[in-house]
Amino acid sequence: MVPWIISAVIAFLTTPLAIKFAEKIGIIDDPAKNKHPKVIHTYPIPRGGGIPIFMALLISSLIFLPIDKQLIGILVGAIILVVMGVFDDKYNLNPYLRLVIGLAAAAAPIAAGIGISFISNPLGGIINLSQPQINFEFFGETRSIWIVSDIFAIFWITFLMNIVNMGAKGVDGQLSGVTVIAALTIAFLSLRFSADITQWPVIILAAITAGSYFGFLPWHIFPQKIMPGYGGSTLAGYLLAVLSILSTTKVGTLVVVLGIPLIDTGYTIVRRILSHKSPVWGDRGHLHHKLLDAGLSKTQVAIFYWAITAILGFLALNLNTANKIYTMVGIAMLLGGLILWLTYKPKKNNNQKLR
Repeated sequence: MVPWIISAVIAFLTTPLAIKFAEKIGIIDDPAKNKHPKVIHTYPIPRGGGIPIFMALLISSLIFLPIDKQLIGILVGAIILVVMGVFDDKYNLNPYLRLVIGLAAAAAPIAAGIGISFISNPLGGIINLSQPQINFEFFGETRSIWIVSDIFAIFWITFLMNIVNMGAKGVDGQLSGVTVIAALTIAFLSLRFSADITQWPVIILAAITAGSYFGFLPWHIFPQKIMPGYGGSTLAGYLLAVLSILSTTKVGTLVVVLGIPLIDTGYTIVRRILSHKSPVWGDRGHLHHKLLDAGLSKTQVAIFYWAITAILGFLALNLNTANKIYTMVGIAMLLGGLILWLTYKPKKNNNQKLR
């Protein structure tokens, strides 16, 4: 509880400073200048929300967590994402360049020894990812590279960073609330294994992550005073992915919790490819855009995402591996039907209904 409160307070107090910093260096998203179809705000808003979130994460982690190589690896990856986020907020970096830098950030915790040694098999048992291994001497110590495990972990972290950035960030407060709920779900999951002392740092880090985004939320809800930017959104996906690995490799749990942004992004990528467009270039085709076009306000859309994420979080804590698969299939079918209905439903004029 204390790490959650401290990180929330730090994020809340440092966000006004980040707003001033963003205004000073000119990382402002002005819809009069940025004519991209995905832009839905109507007034200039500072970017750079990843900065106060990272400061809350950094300070709280140094206070409450043991400073070991794993924590250093996590923080190094976070620094890479936040710095890249500031540059992207300023210069709108090429998506493929961001992907490459994101891979480097994902590799940092893996290099520090965080990895996925096994995953649950939906048909029963587990799938061992620890083989094959490459062993070598480095500074007088024998070290190992778990080839399949490390590749899978890097892919998972990078994948989730982009899923959260593309599917969980759209309207005021959406990303912050979803991240808080997802991080708390992992914290509650890890509490079940609290008899294992190795899970205590995971619980603390999950609480810090939830607190950092909760403290940012008052500045992010409608009408938002600052946007999380690329740094804030990818940092959320990065931390949630790392936490899912550390919490006894509960990758499936997080897949269920983030079912809506994950499936929405999947549909979006397929739609773009079928339309002969790049899957990484943004457009106005995400679920939150369709909900706005259907007449919902920004606040209502954010609450919709929060509520569904909370429901899925509760379910994920009480489902076995096989039932998680069935749940994701059900979500995919329901969401697909909703997207089709919203796509062909007559659109309303939503210019007067923002709140």
